[in-house]
Amino acid sequence: MGVVVRSALWGAATGTLLMGVLTTAVDLASTSDRPHSAFVTITAILIFAVAFGGIPGAVIGTGVGFVRRAIQQPRQPRHPVHPPIPQQPYDMWSELVERCAESTRRVANAVQTVPKSAAKDWLQRISEQLTKELDDVRGIAQLGRALGAVDRQHPVYQRLLQAARDFQQFENEVGRVALQMFDHPELDEARTHLEVLEKQLPQLST
Repeated sequence: MGVVVRSALWGAATGTLLMGVLTTAVDLASTSDRPHSAFVTITAILIFAVAFGGIPGAVIGTGVGFVRRAIQQPRQPRHPVHPPIPQQPYDMWSELVERCAESTRRVANAVQTVPKSAAKDWLQRISEQLTKELDDVRGIAQLGRALGAVDRQHPVYQRLLQAARDFQQFENEVGRVALQMFDHPELDEARTHLEVLEKQLPQLST
């Protein structure tokens, strides 16, 4: 049996009892000469006690039961509030470094598609040299951060911007040479293209 039902029954019984006692006391204290039977008196007292004591008591008990049930219910554990993840400030240097890194990765992927040959080995060495140049790109970006430069017209930013353009242009040239090597993978056929490509390799450290 639930808390609400028990409280309603307890309220009804208490109200009926109290009102019955009060009604009986009033009846006994009254001085009426009119004879009446005990059965009629008891029935009247019970009806009056239930109507004006039991029913209101049941209503009050029901309300008390709802309150008790709400108090007894276990509280839901609060979920821990995680502190908001701090937003990283925009870094114009990382944007350009990532552009160069993307070009470097695409160049390496393009080299892997070329048929195995001595010419591919040469192209592989050129790709590895581009990866080394990426360290110089990161160094230029670090210099810009160290200087606290935020102006895109700053010489350091312009140097890094030019590097990103050189990497993009070199990526396009590698794609063109790789496509030619599909038809002519022989070293003698690809030598001229590889020599030109090697000269176009971004040389940031020079």
